[in-house]
Amino acid sequence: MTDPSKEQASFINWFRDSSPYIHAHRKKTFVIFFGGESVQSEFFANHLHDFALLNSLGIRLVLVHGIRPQIEQRLKKNNHPSLFVGPYRITDHTALQYVKESVGTVRVEIEALLSMGLANSPMSGAKIKVSSGNFITAKPIGVLNGTDFCSTGKIRRIDSAAINAQLHNNTVILISPIGYSPSGEVFNLSAEEVATEVAIALQADKLILMTEKNCLNNTDQQLIPQLTVSEADALLKKSQNSAIKPSLTAAIKACQENVNRVHLINCHLEGALLLELFSRNGVGTLISANSYEKLRAANTHDIPGILELIRPLEVENKLIKRSREHLEIDIGNYSILERDGLIIGCIALNTFPDTTLAEVACLVVHPNYQHAARGQQLLNHTLSQAKQKNIFQVIVFSTQTTHWFIEQGFQETSLTSIPEIGIKPQQIERNAKILHKKIP
Repeated sequence: MTDPSKEQASFINWFRDSSPYIHAHRKKTFVIFFGGESVQSEFFANHLHDFALLNSLGIRLVLVHGIRPQIEQRLKKNNHPSLFVGPYRITDHTALQYVKESVGTVRVEIEALLSMGLANSPMSGAKIKVSSGNFITAKPIGVLNGTDFCSTGKIRRIDSAAINAQLHNNTVILISPIGYSPSGEVFNLSAEEVATEVAIALQADKLILMTEKNCLNNTDQQLIPQLTVSEADALLKKSQNSAIKPSLTAAIKACQENVNRVHLINCHLEGALLLELFSRNGVGTLISANSYEKLRAANTHDIPGILELIRPLEVENKLIKRSREHLEIDIGNYSILERDGLIIGCIALNTFPDTTLAEVACLVVHPNYQHAARGQQLLNHTLSQAKQKNIFQVIVFSTQTTHWFIEQGFQETSLTSIPEIGIKPQQIERNAKILHKKIP
């Protein structure tokens, strides 16, 4: 067999690694929001091609676009004031005409790009069906604190049955930020609110918000890969990044209303959507009601993953070797840290009969995830377990991580201070150091 080139090998590995996500996403409902700025981005055509790819993979797709910069351009061109109170535009009669023009222009551009089918383009053979319509019933915001918002509206109802009927036929739904009233009026809506409410109404599996900026940590300005709802709420209150606040607000509300996951991804990053959805770590910020890293008790189904995790350390003699049979017998002693189906950490608590002593063993964190204090998280979890079992002291055997355990409150001790039942011949052969810690 001929070996592929490095570029080919990289593609093969990525494609194989993405296969679990391809299976997981099929027949799921994704609502994707992108602002009017995204439409003007140099990457927008490529993003549309990626939307088409999602559709071809069997994902039920709802696209919600914004039009703010398009409205602003028309207002400026015609010397008409752009008025906002808080996050909402005051949409007078003239501004409403520009809203309608902007919706029409952007919608046609998107539909045209999704209709491409040239043989030399990424859309070749796609044959995507796109449906737009009066899916949203709206009402006026009215007068708030003395300000008349004119034709700016709020969502009253979403026709989720009609949307689902189209999605069932593999049609891509394209929704603009306008709504209609039973009396025939048109209202200008917040695109982020439309995307959020549509995701909630459909009970979408994902709401994806394509943002102008990354969601960054306030302290070190690094990308935040994951947030729970409570963490997102805390960040929203402290964040100095006004550009990300509407997306954080939308994400929090969606999660609180049972949308499983919300992704914030930078619309200016080429291929961001595919990297976020089809790689384990993604390139954006995932917000969910609960962390998608789970620390739980291990079971027999986890044994292959544990073996794969610990094998490199056994080869380097950092851990004593454990057979599959050994793990099957002792699996009840193990806890694992699981990230999106991958076991990225494990630890065992081995108790000794008729003693208040236990051994902390097999503490391992995957090399790609050795940050964010995951080792400490596993250890603290196990110490809590020990305390619940009336264990008041734990020991650990270590050859290369002695200092880390000392930092966690362990102290070096000798063989004579532990019962014979706790001493394994393999540890003696490895000349492992023994450390102990009292549990308060």
